[in-house]
Amino acid sequence: MPTPSSTSSSSSSKKPLLYGAVVVLAAGLLGYASYAATGPDDSGSAASSSVAEVSDDPSADVYAELAGLARRDPGDKLAQGRTDAPVVLIEYADFKCGYCGKFARDTEPALIKKYVQDGTLRIEWRNFPIFGEESEAAARAAWAAGQQNRFWEFHRAAYAEDAKEKGFGKDRLKELARQAGVQDLDRFVRDTDGTAAADAVRTDQEQGYGIGATSTPSFLVNGRPIAGAQPMETFTQAIEAAAEAEAAKDTKDTKDAKDTAK
Repeated sequence: MPTPSSTSSSSSSKKPLLYGAVVVLAAGLLGYASYAATGPDDSGSAASSSVAEVSDDPSADVYAELAGLARRDPGDKLAQGRTDAPVVLIEYADFKCGYCGKFARDTEPALIKKYVQDGTLRIEWRNFPIFGEESEAAARAAWAAGQQNRFWEFHRAAYAEDAKEKGFGKDRLKELARQAGVQDLDRFVRDTDGTAAADAVRTDQEQGYGIGATSTPSFLVNGRPIAGAQPMETFTQAIEAAAEAEAAKDTKDTKDAKDTAK
């Protein structure tokens, strides 16, 4: 799973934001998840370590704190799914990351079909460029495409097979926007180069560093950290566990409300 190179000084020099003392612990959890996703284990399977990590109690305080990072903003153009979905998957990713592309092609469409379409899951994208200037440019361009409601189409074009090998220079980004169906390409160029795009990308990036993400892709599923382009079953397990926990919580809240009313 890719990590920032030593040449990405502008990104690596940013200090993490802290979202409360409990999130400091979460940074360690996400760091461990990153190791578990790539490091050896007794069975020789990296994925099994990651599954064990994300199987922890989703009601733990650290996960609840991180779950609060979900924006659930109906105007968020870099998200899809119901704002009241019981489960939110936050994805921190870079368009130059090969593993992010693998997730985008192999796993995300299945998650959308299985969970987003039935209202269980909301996916919120966070631009987390860690590989230098082209990463930053692609992130700003994706945001700009989103301003014309074509973020996910741009996302698909930018993560197509061999797309990153063609680079993300200005002409290439404009071509990707054209492929994505962006109608006003002049506005797209202006938005890509504007301060609003840079500010939006920086906000996402700082949030990622703030929770201890050091590699891409990194995910939170209702605050539960997953590192790397894990198999479908890893995400299925995490999403279904989170959905069950939310259902149990709703049942308890309803019962408590009835008891109070008596």
